[in-house]
Amino acid sequence: MLERRKSEKLADVLLRFMRSEGLESPLGEYRVIEAWPQVAGAQAAKQTTELYIRRQTLFVRLAVPALRTNLMSQRALLVRRLNDIAGVDVITDLRFL
Repeated sequence: MLERRKSEKLADVLLRFMRSEGLESPLGEYRVIEAWPQVAGAQAAKQTTELYIRRQTLFVRLAVPALRTNLMSQRALLVRRLNDIAGVDVITDLRFL
């Protein structure tokens, strides 16, 4: 008689594999970068000249200083929304250059 194995969701198996291979963090970072236009808005995305993550901090270079001031007041909300979209806590801070 064949032995029946425990069934698992494919998403759970893939997530476990990605964690074991150290791929979860790069994927989360990619998702955060890709989500920037959706979270910050189209106008902010157009004025963003550089976007990168170092040591769990998202660095954003903006062409318009006034926009930087506006987004600074929403920093905590932006971090939370970006992490929500990524599905994992990728960033802990957001800095504008």
